[in-house]
Amino acid sequence: MEIDDVEQAARRIGENAIRTPVLRWPELDELVSARVTLKAELYQRTGAFKIRGAYNRIALLEPATRRYGIIAGSSGNHGHAVAMLAHYLGIPAVVVVPSDIPHAKISAIRRYSARIVHYDPVRQDRETIIEALARKSGLSVIPSSDDPVVTAGHGTVALEFFGQTGRLDRLVVPVGGGGLAAGSATVAKALYPGIEVIGVEPSAGDDTARSLELGQRIRIAAPATIADGLRHRIPGRFTFEVNRRLIDGIVTVTDVEIAAAMSFAWETARLKTEPSGAAALAAVLARRPDPAGRRVGVVLSGGNISAEGFHALVARLVS
Repeated sequence: MEIDDVEQAARRIGENAIRTPVLRWPELDELVSARVTLKAELYQRTGAFKIRGAYNRIALLEPATRRYGIIAGSSGNHGHAVAMLAHYLGIPAVVVVPSDIPHAKISAIRRYSARIVHYDPVRQDRETIIEALARKSGLSVIPSSDDPVVTAGHGTVALEFFGQTGRLDRLVVPVGGGGLAAGSATVAKALYPGIEVIGVEPSAGDDTARSLELGQRIRIAAPATIADGLRHRIPGRFTFEVNRRLIDGIVTVTDVEIAAAMSFAWETARLKTEPSGAAALAAVLARRPDPAGRRVGVVLSGGNISAEGFHALVARLVS
């Protein structure tokens, strides 16, 4: 995948995704002794960046294939995007979700009348379920990240970000399946070869960090973390190869650090981020790695959490 693929995705997606704003907080700059700019994908349609990759993939389906329907596996945000796009495009949709999906995310998927299939993330393999359902009904699979077309769509976050900010010294992005990181790193390194790209995982779900350390994909136990969008057990095949080549490092953050970042965003700017969406900010606040003196870009990847859930989580984890 090259930056040309991301540029083509941006033209294809067009106005189907919002050009989300960038934010600057003097309080944050002062706290970490850096110039920090945040890309607010929590203002994106469906409340997260996932619509970018989903639309890019769905738009390339042949009409004869599209009419049979589409299927996606998701911890919430990707499923929400796929369900909404299917609704407006008149395509049947099936979304396979874990049994412990947050209520706010399952409600968002139901709003668009997609068929929902639950699975046990500890005992069942999501991809096996998706493949079986796709074969049975002729459904087209819309991957959440591990696909060149989807990843190119996700890369439009960085393409847009750099168009708004110009050169940065470091770009910090959350890592789940790895599509956002791979797409963003592809853009960043093409535009600014000297830039540092840092991925962020929850400490309880560090499959990419472990895999990069060993030089091959490894599978971990089902992660127990509040960052439900980053609960991946193994990096994607395609995204891992891209990230192994382009990412400069992976850092991890604890659930307490993520909740503290959510609290900081709320108290500073009244931004309601979901845990996965606040992971990159958590790394910057934890100075992991130290951002002092640098121009740092941070992707706030989503904000799909209920007000009740947000405040309950912060109250439980942040003293």
